[in-house]
Amino acid sequence: MKKKIAKISILPAIGALIFLSFSNKEEAITASVSTTNLPEAYTVKMNNEILNEVEETIFYPVLKKSYLGFKEAVAFKESRGDYQVINQFGYLGKYQFGIGTLNLIGIYDAEAFLNNPELQEAAFYANASRNKWILRKDIAKYVGKTLNGIKITESGILAAAHLAGPGSVKKYLRSGGVQGFSDAFGTSIKYYLNKFKGYDTSFVSPNRKAKAKVKRKLYEGVL
Repeated sequence: MKKKIAKISILPAIGALIFLSFSNKEEAITASVSTTNLPEAYTVKMNNEILNEVEETIFYPVLKKSYLGFKEAVAFKESRGDYQVINQFGYLGKYQFGIGTLNLIGIYDAEAFLNNPELQEAAFYANASRNKWILRKDIAKYVGKTLNGIKITESGILAAAHLAGPGSVKKYLRSGGVQGFSDAFGTSIKYYLNKFKGYDTSFVSPNRKAKAKVKRKLYEGVL
């Protein structure tokens, strides 16, 4: 019986020694945790912030400077991405094509064009491909140079050609930026050269006879 009492009486003594070795609880906690190599500051995120990050990852991909980023940036400037919009000057769809340009790439039914997003995407590529072939010499000559304070890039040239046509872009570049062009809203070649510079448009292959194709078939219709 005495041995048991002795063992029990040791426990309060040990506890007292631990308690007395620290002046307060904060010191005790500090002594029991190593802070070596820890960052100087922490940011603790709330649950709703974490959920928002997950949603952004899923629904809002970062397009950066890819071809996809290029065409979506042009689309946002042209129509805010609206496939069915027709502006007051008769330009159509997400990329605001004129009827004449659509005819050049094999599209003749404006109503069907407006109701076919896949065809509109194909039209953008076909037009860029055709423009890249027409401007191939100017791309080789002027890309990397600075004109009117703007670094010339292939994506800037293709965007400007979408706005003004490849002929107008040729005149602008070859005149040293003197012969400019602005559309009905006052948007200039210079503005597009700057706004859409630096995208990777190597995905676009130059093709003089490019046509808009959907599911390997040339779209045909009558205006």
